[in-house]
Parts: sequence; C-alpha cells; structure tokens
Amino acid sequence: MSILSGLLRKIGQAIGVLFGVATLIFILFNVLSGDPARMMMDQREDEEVLAAIRAKYGLDQSLPTQYFYYLNDLSPLSWHSDEAQSYTHFENHNYSGFEFVGIGEGHLALKWPYLRESMQQQGRGVRDVIGETLPNTAVLAVTSILIAVLFGILIGVISALYKDGWFDRFWTVVGTLGMSLPSFFSAILIAWLFGFIWSSWTGLSMTGSLYEVDDYGTGRYLALDNLILPALTLGIRPLGVIIQLTRSSVLETLNQDYIRTARAKGLNTIQVVRRHVLRNSLNPVVTAVSGWFASMLAGAVFVEYIFGWNGLGKQIVDALNQKDLPVVMGAVLTISALFVIINILVDFVYGWLDPRVRRG
Repeated sequence: MSILSGLLRKIGQAIGVLFGVATLIFILFNVLSGDPARMMMDQREDEEVLAAIRAKYGLDQSLPTQYFYYLNDLSPLSWHSDEAQSYTHFENHNYSGFEFVGIGEGHLALKWPYLRESMQQQGRGVRDVIGETLPNTAVLAVTSILIAVLFGILIGVISALYKDGWFDRFWTVVGTLGMSLPSFFSAILIAWLFGFIWSSWTGLSMTGSLYEVDDYGTGRYLALDNLILPALTLGIRPLGVIIQLTRSSVLETLNQDYIRTARAKGLNTIQVVRRHVLRNSLNPVVTAVSGWFASMLAGAVFVEYIFGWNGLGKQIVDALNQKDLPVVMGAVLTISALFVIINILVDFVYGWLDPRVRRG
C-alpha cells in the first residue's frame, strides 16, 4: 500500500508540475509575446486572413477562454460542446479519442493530449511533427549518456583506486575542462576539427542526421557515422560530472568499515569493487545521470542545430525562426513531461540501489 500511495503522490506532483509548465507557456506565448496570429502573418496585414486564423485557433476569444481551450486540449479528460461552430466541438479537431458522457450542452471525452496544429506546416499536427523528430533526439541523448556513464564510471573507479596518480590527475583535468566547456562552443570546435580539418582521416562530416537520402534520391539509409560527433559533443559535460562524482563516492565508500571487513575476509580489489563499492556508490551518479539525460533533451538544441541533426532541438529552432508557436509550445511541454517521467523512474531506481530510500 505504501508503494501505491507513493506512486499516486508522485503522479499528483507530476500533474501539478505539468500544469504549472502549461500555464507558464501559455502566459509567455499568448500574453507577453503579442498577437500569435499577427506573428504568424509576419508583416502582412490581411484582416480577413487574420480573422480566420484567430477563429481557427480560438484566438478571437478572451484570454481566460483561450486558457480554458488550451488546458482542455491538453487534458486527457476534457469537455466538448455540442455546438458545431464552437472551438471545443469534438469534430473540429484531430482528436484521438471518443466522447462518452453528456454534461449540459456538451460531452466529456477521453483522448490523447491535443497539441494543436502547426501554423506553418499546414495540415500537420504538432504531435506528428514532434513524433517525427523526437526519436532522433532520443537516439542522440541515449547514446551520449551511455558514453558518459560507461566511460565515466570506469574512469572514476580507476581514478579512485589510484588516487593522486598520473591517471587520476589527467582525468581530473579532462573532467574539469569537460564541465567548463559550453555545448555550443564544444560543438563548433569538434565539428570543425573532426568534420572538416581532419575529415580525411576520420571519414566524418560536419553535418548530417540519422537518416540520409541516397545520391539518387530514391530512398533513405541509416547513417550511424553522423551520430558520432554530436553524441561525443553532448556527452562531454556529463562525462566530466560522472567521473568526479564516481571518484568522490568510491573514495568515500572505500573508507567504510564494511569495506575493510571485506578485505580482511580475503576479497581482492575487483571483488570488493564489484560486490560492495559500486552499488553503494551509485546513488549520486544516478542523480547526475537522470538530471543530465533530461536536460540533454533540451540542451541538444544547439548541438543538433550546429550538426544539422534532424531532432527536436533543431525543430524548436526552426519553429522559433518561423514563429510557429504551437510547435514550440508542444515541444517544450513534451520535454517537460519527459523530464517528470524520468524523475519518477529515478526514484524507483533509488529504492533498488539503496533500501534505506525505499523504507523512507
């Protein structure tokens, strides 16, 4: 029962966080940024077209009504008017769901969150735009964090075991530099060096995405070599953090009484590290990994744009340049939701790594 109540509490907190994010996004893009319809039209002043855009997106209503429309679109459980001309009429939008209970002059509906339609890519839903680019960002983020975790933990453990040696000092400097370099700077530097200056040796290009069109334009092919440079760039900073955290945590664990007891029983260094040190040293690493993985989804914006990686980050930049507010808002909400889900999953990992957290 305690596990169920804890899960329900976390879900409640997650809903509260997402509600706050949705409210902040609405204020930023609908109150502080001016008229979205005029932003979409740019410098053109066609009043009939402006009126049609406002009616289509519900922008001709008062701000409180627009806010209700926005939350109603996002909510899985929503209310929809029976009036065909109303913005909230179920048939007027590309909802994935169904109506089931009549209330007043409308019905309750159960549906997937509706992120509306792109203002620049006519006829395309924001969910389709995000669904096309998010997997590429996920591949990039997962690859980057795997590089950082695997090499970071290994280097951190070795650095702790050989404290103050040349290996430890070298990787301390590398880790510090990695944490200090901004992603956009390291992206430009790595793209220039490995994708241009040394491209004849590396065989890598400065730009490219996960899928490329072949020379004859007849189809797409998987280009995994394009993943190397952006994944390396995105993984540099978490690599430095994980090295330092692992080193500090392992050094602290090695000084515990039970480690000395294990050594007294005749266990060698590898056995002590594998059986006792790693599991008891990974909590701060898990914290760093969860935070960095979630932030990578947002921090990949500059990296994807510089390397031409067709992911969600590059899509956000393109949408901002085109003033495509629904795509930007939907992308920010998607990243926020993923951040919340990752944090919930990490809490369960804590409980597996440290029973004291589970009991608490």
